[in-house]
Amino acid sequence: MSYILVRHGQTALNAARIFQPADTPLSALGMAQAQAVAKRLAGQPVAAIVSSDLARAAQTAAAIGQACGLAVEHTPLLQERNFGELRGQPYDTLGFNAIDMAAAPAGGESMADVQARAQQAWHFLQARRAALAGPLVVVSHGAFLRALMQWLALPGVHAKFQLDNTAVSELSQATPHLPMALNCTQHLGADLRDSGHSLSGG
Repeated sequence: MSYILVRHGQTALNAARIFQPADTPLSALGMAQAQAVAKRLAGQPVAAIVSSDLARAAQTAAAIGQACGLAVEHTPLLQERNFGELRGQPYDTLGFNAIDMAAAPAGGESMADVQARAQQAWHFLQARRAALAGPLVVVSHGAFLRALMQWLALPGVHAKFQLDNTAVSELSQATPHLPMALNCTQHLGADLRDSGHSLSGG
């Protein structure tokens, strides 16, 4: 493996299906999920960790960093799509699929904006990985990671592809970066799994 993509742990607003403000932290369950994925990755030869600087991803990355004995590098390139004025609103009351909308919500990013940022983020990650002797862990968010995977044209990743909290996706270093795992949550016991109703993205 070369790139290990990890979605952050659960938040209370994920579970409530509400678009999250930037400073939303992990829930108690999310912290437990972060510890579980950290334990999984501690058994691998991780060389570096890069994370979104938003709280929920940074907390997840901190658990991984502690388990692996590595510092975490933070970058806004890996932030979740900015949903602007939709932040704080319940997804199910909107009457449309805001996560997949092409246009930019007021004060937010369009899908084209996110795809452009995903391309920029990938080039950043490639530069980081080139200097390493082992895998690079990348901690980010559901909608952004899906946009990145779609830009990479990974097989099996489509508009309805969902990533669970702390799901691990492993990509090979060589082009076309074929996945060795997608949305893998084998590190989560039954007591740590999401209900399946949580919002993936936002």
